[in-house]
Amino acid sequence: MTKKEKVNYVIKELLKIYPQPKCTLNYDKPYELLIATILAAQSTDECVNKITAELFKKYPTLESFAEADLSELENDIKPVGFYKNKAKSIKETAKILVEKYNGTLPTTIEELVKLKGVGRKTANVIMANIYGIPSIIVDTHCMRLSNRLGLVNSKDATKIEFELRDIVEPQLYTIFSNLMVYHGRAVCKAIKPKCEVCTIKDVCKYFKARK
Repeated sequence: MTKKEKVNYVIKELLKIYPQPKCTLNYDKPYELLIATILAAQSTDECVNKITAELFKKYPTLESFAEADLSELENDIKPVGFYKNKAKSIKETAKILVEKYNGTLPTTIEELVKLKGVGRKTANVIMANIYGIPSIIVDTHCMRLSNRLGLVNSKDATKIEFELRDIVEPQLYTIFSNLMVYHGRAVCKAIKPKCEVCTIKDVCKYFKARK
């Protein structure tokens, strides 16, 4: 089985369990997803969603984030970890979006990654969910599962993104990425993966090595 065949099999099987895999961060406005994704680095979407439920009420506009008191914003997002850097990134990025982009998000990855606190993962989240452009989103789940399945052999997120681009059908980029998140949370956990109930274990390099 080639890697492309394996990917197609994995997607087909996982769609039976997770038929409509979507972004698991809560947001109503495009910039809210950007902020939520910045917060999600080294944290969980569940934790971020709890924080943003109140955060987006307290700061209802992009301008309010740009004008926020930095120490107060730090305190508001403290549970996510790395809150000082994230607060600074959010405030600076909000200011740039207001002043340079008239409050709208850049439409290319190249522009998005120039924003403070925005890497390729965050940029791809925006491209996929705001602009509807299929994108490979390499988060911790995608990285872990892609390695365990034997699709890649790397810990470099950018390298993994481009390798997956070559073996996943372009129109399925976002679906594949979301399926990795769903399955990574439910079954293929970082510690004590539930291999015994995994429906794709027959094509999994990690499972075969454990036998």
